[in-house]
Amino acid sequence: MERVDYEKLVVKEVLNSYQGKELNINPWYQRRSVWTRAQKAYLINSLFEQKPIPSIYIRHYLDIDSEKSIKEVVDGQQRIRSILEFIDGSFGALHPDHKKRLLYRDLHPKEREKFLMTSLSVGYLIGADDSDVIEIFGRLNSVAKTLNEQEKRNARFSGEMKQFCLNSAATHVQLWRDLGIFTANDIARMSEVQFVAELALNMINGLSDYSATVIDKFYKEYDDDFPMQEELKDRMEMVFSKIADLDAGVIRDTIFSRHPIFFSLFLVLDSINGRIAKVRLENALHAVDANFTSDIPFAEREKDDADFYMACTSTTQRIKQRTIRNQYLKRALHIS
Repeated sequence: MERVDYEKLVVKEVLNSYQGKELNINPWYQRRSVWTRAQKAYLINSLFEQKPIPSIYIRHYLDIDSEKSIKEVVDGQQRIRSILEFIDGSFGALHPDHKKRLLYRDLHPKEREKFLMTSLSVGYLIGADDSDVIEIFGRLNSVAKTLNEQEKRNARFSGEMKQFCLNSAATHVQLWRDLGIFTANDIARMSEVQFVAELALNMINGLSDYSATVIDKFYKEYDDDFPMQEELKDRMEMVFSKIADLDAGVIRDTIFSRHPIFFSLFLVLDSINGRIAKVRLENALHAVDANFTSDIPFAEREKDDADFYMACTSTTQRIKQRTIRNQYLKRALHIS
């Protein structure tokens, strides 16, 4: 990313950009609208009272082929949606000069004019690619009513472990998407960041159950200092490179696009330092997928195949199931 340019825009300019289809408020990485009506009304009241609200961040770039200026909201979607919905008449808000909530159409002309001319702080991300955007989105997206465990973690910690997981997840955003590991909504809710955190935890401490509390403690332990981060980064990059070198369909179109199974594959490849030929690995993964999706009745399957199937479909985040999957994949890859 080249830089961040900060400017002041009035509400009317944002409205004009949206109506002119020059502003995309719903890029693929954005979460769905999650604010309640009360939260939206509170924001409008803050604007009425000229109270400060957080800056809005917009990626601004030029599409060379069409020579069109593109703007998309990285952070501030909920705020812009609230403003647009208020103007559209979807809800009312308290105004300091009135006792009851007012719809936009109920405002006096001078009140509407003042609202539309209210300044908003906007930071334009110049030259930002998808990885830059996801990292920035993760840094900024720390406060919301419906935060999940990873978003709470992201809000609570600011140190080296958080930054390591966030950077690693952002660096491989294209891989997550190309291989179908995480959806756009998953990424918007930081599922891939938690996935990286769990990988790091298991790569350092050994195979374990999933536990949000344990991940929290892991973040806390390495918040001030994470001395193993360079070593762990190298190990992860080795596995990511090995996976990226495969034909995409080997992961995307098989059971290995499922989080628990991809997790196990990643740890198995780490355990052998990625020392397996590409063709051999691809053939083994196709064979595992064929066994898993076989038409053979479950009761007639080999015990190892049946155990693996159950470990992939039931309570997948327990150490017992993770151990079964790891051992099965090692046998499939002919790893002693």
